[in-house]
Amino acid sequence: MKKLLFLFLFVPICIWSQSNFEKGEKLFQAKKYDEAEVVFETVLKVNPLDVKTLEYLGEIEAHQKSWVKGAEYFKKLKELKPTVADYFFKYGGCLAMRAMEVNKIKAFSMVGDMKEAFEKAIVLNPKHVQARWALIEIYLQLPGILGGSESKAIAYSNELAQFSPVDGYLSRGRIEEYFKRYTAAEKNYIKANEIGKSKVTFQKLYNLYLNKLKDPKKARELKQKVE
Repeated sequence: MKKLLFLFLFVPICIWSQSNFEKGEKLFQAKKYDEAEVVFETVLKVNPLDVKTLEYLGEIEAHQKSWVKGAEYFKKLKELKPTVADYFFKYGGCLAMRAMEVNKIKAFSMVGDMKEAFEKAIVLNPKHVQARWALIEIYLQLPGILGGSESKAIAYSNELAQFSPVDGYLSRGRIEEYFKRYTAAEKNYIKANEIGKSKVTFQKLYNLYLNKLKDPKKARELKQKVE
């Protein structure tokens, strides 16, 4: 009798939770993040360890630039699913975005957790492009005394080049541009654009010509090629 009663109580809850989850998904896909958040939070109360619900809530917080809450959701996800690289990457990403909002002392104290998360993402997925980009930025932005390193940034750029030539050239161009070696940056961005032929590769080279090399003629000629 007790088992039968449990079944009658449990099944409606599961159906209710599933229908609400689907409602939350539709709201999320429609970019109605505030409404989706309310729905997913009700689902989470019924099933606090539901991975997909936690992931949607983390994504919503990221869309809303609520980096602290986003980090909390992705921290929970990486604990529940310690073999999923993207949860570590997204956790590190929320920390990195939060670090941009706080004072330098607080930001520097967060670097260790960021690096650890991005490095773990690479261990779990050796071809994780975004995690390497994130580490390149960390090593460029940090002062040398706090662990900044051009050589480490280049090492990650070289790793990218092994399985994503476009990202390899783009990241090396980014490094050269950061250190104001604009001619070297141009060579790398040209290579990236020749291979990628995308909006991103075009924009990187175009912006370099226009804003750094101050060469509107080259910028104009590049634009004419894609029009």
